[in-house]
Amino acid sequence: MTIQTRYQDFLTLLEQSNPAGDIVVVTDNLSSHTSVSTREWLTEHPRIRQVFIPKNACWLNLQEPWWRMFRRQGLAGQELASSADIHTVTAVATAQLNAKDKPWIWGRPPPPKRVYRLKMTYRI
Repeated sequence: MTIQTRYQDFLTLLEQSNPAGDIVVVTDNLSSHTSVSTREWLTEHPRIRQVFIPKNACWLNLQEPWWRMFRRQGLAGQELASSADIHTVTAVATAQLNAKDKPWIWGRPPPPKRVYRLKMTYRI
């Protein structure tokens, strides 16, 4: 099974679980998202519209930081022998990440307030 087929299977499940209305899928420029077979599949399913993250704007892809945390916390140092092991590690890592969840805030935090030293003036 190719990556394109898996992606198309995912889109099929998405379409089946949302029977009414249009579906907008935001993706990066991965080859499975832009392949000819995927584009042909999308023309046969007009309810699904694919929107791409602009190139050189990887910071818009919120999946990347999640995968980075997942690899560091869930997969680091693990030897996974079966799909049951993968399922267990995924469930534990996801639970740990969800336990520390907080709203995602875009942009930089405001700069800290500057504390000025007291100015000394000498009088004669």
